[in-house]
Amino acid sequence: MLSMSLLNALDVESCLGLLLVSLLIFDFWKSKNAPNFPPGPWSFPFLGNVFAGFDCRAMDEVAAKFGNICSLRVGYDKIVLVSGYERVKEVLETQGDYFLDRVRSLPFKQVVQGNGISLSSGYKWRKQRHFTSFHLKAFAEGKNALERHVQQECIYLCQSIEEEQGSPFNPHDILNNATVNVIGCFAFGKLSDDGFVDFRNLLVNSDSMFIENIPQIQFYNAFPGIVKRFYGPHKTALLNYAKLSAFVKKQIEKHKKDWDPFDHRDFIDAYIGEIDKRRKDTEAAFTGENLACITVDLLKTGTQTMTDTLRWALLLMTKYPDVQKKVQDEIDCVIGKWRQPCLVDRVKMPYTDAVLHETQRVSNIFPLTAPRLTSRDSVLAGYFIPQGTLVICHLSSVLKDPSQWEKPDQFYPEHFLDDRRNFRKRDAFYAFSAGKRSCLGEQLARNTLFLFFTSLLQRFSFSAPEGLGPHCKDQEQIKMSQESSQIFVSLRQEKRESDLN
Repeated sequence: MLSMSLLNALDVESCLGLLLVSLLIFDFWKSKNAPNFPPGPWSFPFLGNVFAGFDCRAMDEVAAKFGNICSLRVGYDKIVLVSGYERVKEVLETQGDYFLDRVRSLPFKQVVQGNGISLSSGYKWRKQRHFTSFHLKAFAEGKNALERHVQQECIYLCQSIEEEQGSPFNPHDILNNATVNVIGCFAFGKLSDDGFVDFRNLLVNSDSMFIENIPQIQFYNAFPGIVKRFYGPHKTALLNYAKLSAFVKKQIEKHKKDWDPFDHRDFIDAYIGEIDKRRKDTEAAFTGENLACITVDLLKTGTQTMTDTLRWALLLMTKYPDVQKKVQDEIDCVIGKWRQPCLVDRVKMPYTDAVLHETQRVSNIFPLTAPRLTSRDSVLAGYFIPQGTLVICHLSSVLKDPSQWEKPDQFYPEHFLDDRRNFRKRDAFYAFSAGKRSCLGEQLARNTLFLFFTSLLQRFSFSAPEGLGPHCKDQEQIKMSQESSQIFVSLRQEKRESDLN
């Protein structure tokens, strides 16, 4: 009996050992790289580098060790990380057509189903992007549509800041309300007061929709059968997305009831008219579901990026009062102390324009591109990238590439000024990404940021609370970044002395 028990035990141990060895062999075979594939760090069997993180710091560390083209693995998905201006440009522009397809995050497949712009690919993506881009550009450049509306929002914004009566305050909600109104005007036209409150709250609560860099979501993509059984950030994000999508769909139905084919009030009206025109082009997918997804894309990305950029701009003005004074002097010279800023003023204000561009460069709002999927076998800097490989570009490395910027780690508005102090464009300014998948609302964002920023600096001076001045050891406590966008930023505003004279 004893010998039989030992034999059975040995059989069990042998079977388990054989199973483990077989699994390891399978993992080695499944995860084996193609010849001349970009190098990368050692990965865990079955899991890959799922715990390594995919934020800027993690990418910087990997790139520093393995070069500007390196790789990671999540489950059995191979991810190529591309850093530096020259290499990122090659992916986004030179060979851009081979890196256009988008990977749909598994948690959102059941909600988005390939709709929208950010997660779609191919013919449908091209048609949807072209239509949306045309209307965004028309709205951004149309004086009756954008400028008057934003100028009115500037008045409300300044009034809200005046109500703080010079006390330290967190500007997030005030700035967010202003940007919500601008994007909401493009998408919905005018909302009722109750509708605006609901809309604003939904946007605030949906911050977790940007979840591609949450480790749990990366793990979900690699092992959906396991993670979907547990509650976590992926389910919170899906719930918040569903709520915002439901709000948008409700607005779409309201628009359909009083839609006028000869008077398009906003983007939703224009898209409803396109649905009937494109009914026979089923591949383009002009549908109500697609309209809802695109609108959510625009609302979420537009409000968050503009709010964060304005917060950064005010923060940097508190840290660099000499820069703030130069901007205010230019405003006084070109606009004056009382006339409201206009878009035509920007060409006469190169220093202010340079400050806004430099703010976007150092703020690092979108440090990484969303993952791309290679549509064919490609060669990148001598490395072989097989079809179906995920590619992520490190935009932050471009905006701080020492070969492109004189002082990459400093706030230096002169990056965007030539020898005659005229504004100059920089090829490596990838704050809005580049190529065919660059930011749709770039022109709208530029115009809105200019009007908001100049209106604020025209009427107020901003400074840090006592003890958190630009030379304080605790200055890092008020530094915002993509990883800590919710940090409390105290700004002390006061009427400019020149306005009181």
